[in-house]
Amino acid sequence: MSGQALVTLFLSGDVMSGRGVDQILPHPGDPALREGYVRDARDYVTLAEVANGKFPQPVDYVWPWGEALDVLDEIGPDVRVIDLESSVTTSDDFAPGKAVTYRMHPDNLPCLAAARPDVCALANNHVLDFGRRGLEETLDVLRGAGLGPAGAGRDLDEAQRPVAVPTKSGGRVLVLSCAMASAGVPSQWAAGEGRPGVDFVPDLSARSADALVRRAAAVRQEGDLVVVSIHWGSNWGFNISQSQTSFARRLIDGGVDVVHGHSSHHPRPIQVYRGKLILYGCGDLIDDYEGISGYERYRDDLRLMYFPSLDPATGELASLRIAPMQAHQMKLRHASAADVAWLCEVLSRAGRPFGTQVEPELADDGYLAVRWWRRATL
Repeated sequence: MSGQALVTLFLSGDVMSGRGVDQILPHPGDPALREGYVRDARDYVTLAEVANGKFPQPVDYVWPWGEALDVLDEIGPDVRVIDLESSVTTSDDFAPGKAVTYRMHPDNLPCLAAARPDVCALANNHVLDFGRRGLEETLDVLRGAGLGPAGAGRDLDEAQRPVAVPTKSGGRVLVLSCAMASAGVPSQWAAGEGRPGVDFVPDLSARSADALVRRAAAVRQEGDLVVVSIHWGSNWGFNISQSQTSFARRLIDGGVDVVHGHSSHHPRPIQVYRGKLILYGCGDLIDDYEGISGYERYRDDLRLMYFPSLDPATGELASLRIAPMQAHQMKLRHASAADVAWLCEVLSRAGRPFGTQVEPELADDGYLAVRWWRRATL
């Protein structure tokens, strides 16, 4: 490790601030939905209350974050990156054929701003739920609040442009956000010349990985760290395809420092390859899934906040702390000791082929630590 101060990131999975979450905030938008079974977003609030008891509404803007804000204040990361899986718009242009749609009223933006994200990754399967007009409003609202949108734009050049965040070390963290069809992103959402959309990666080929590497290299300056934030993979399960592993490794081989994967509704395995961090799936952080049944064995009520610390000279991972949280009454609280033990066992078992283990920190301060070793079977 170099003698420079480490750069600590906050990386989150999906922040789904629309639909039911939007309805409990001070300025709820139109609750109308076009889902197969639910036609009113307030029904998701009712499900949460049936599961864990009623709570007063409207809540204040910080409510969905709950005790997560204390964690952020305690750690004080240099750069904060969230996957914002919701449009921020008043548009009623429902995407044709879209089974599930998320929108947050722009007047509820202080909810997002409460966590002070430096980068909002937008290349995902919900940012165009309300059409290109909804996307353009989302971009304007986020930029107006200084919440850097990445991975979507009014044309291809803007969608592919990384967000650069200065660090105390004198360098920058470059964040590229992209999305794939495996996460339910329609190919027609791809940005083009003069066409708003997302940075859409067509496949997991070496050619696609190399294209991302070249784009990062074209804007990278000495002292920069590169994060590629990818919306990919299915919603459930711990299996990682060989093609995903090969793609992530090729990014690292090409000079990327962190692969920040998301889309799954629960955390997936962690890998440290050539000293660099690969998160295959961060799970959800904020959503309105509380009370929805069917996938209880994955414990998607448990949420993780990831805090990797990197050597700014090499990009190598020095440590990875994880704050385990639980969604309760549509806000985050610290996970119980029993839930922490469950998370450690499940994530260690899933990570074993990748050479990683998750365990409580020796200080027993409520955080988890990730240990890794060089030999891995995948």
